Amino acid sequence: MTVFLLALAAVIGFAQGQDKSKRPSPPRTAEGSIDGVKVKIDYSAPSAKGRKMLGGIEPFGKVWRTGANEATTFEIDKPIQVEGKTLAAGKYELFSIPGETEWTIIFQKATGQWGAYSYKESNDVLRVNVKPGKTPAFVETFAIGVEKDQVTLQWENTLVAFKVKKG
Repeated sequence: MTVFLLALAAVIGFAQGQDKSKRPSPPRTAEGSIDGVKVKIDYSAPSAKGRKMLGGIEPFGKVWRTGANEATTFEIDKPIQVEGKTLAAGKYELFSIPGETEWTIIFQKATGQWGAYSYKESNDVLRVNVKPGKTPAFVETFAIGVEKDQVTLQWENTLVAFKVKKG
């Protein structure tokens, strides 16, 4: 048993020290300013690779980490309004519940999660619902963008955006 625990600790230590840029879903950062508020989103970008992702590997109606690997983080330096609802300045984890006709965007106070495996609704700070749209072209690798008055999520043929303004 001791040998097993030492081996497990070595594997975990190796994985944590691994160069994240060499992962199949490498880290990405989306940054920008919306209405004078600095927005920074750290996420890992999975690729479809011929697979059906949204509504397939990432099923509709289930909480998703909104990326891959560690949960996506969303950081703002001032309070904002997300789809008309107030979110205090700070760092959050960004989850979503994809749907064919509606997505739920979730901001959580818990940080440091891997995936959505330990997601607890009781840690939600804010939830908003938005309608998905279509991308102009197929998006192979998941991408988050910070634009003039919104944050966008794009993958495959799906575009999801939520409005942001200074709170």
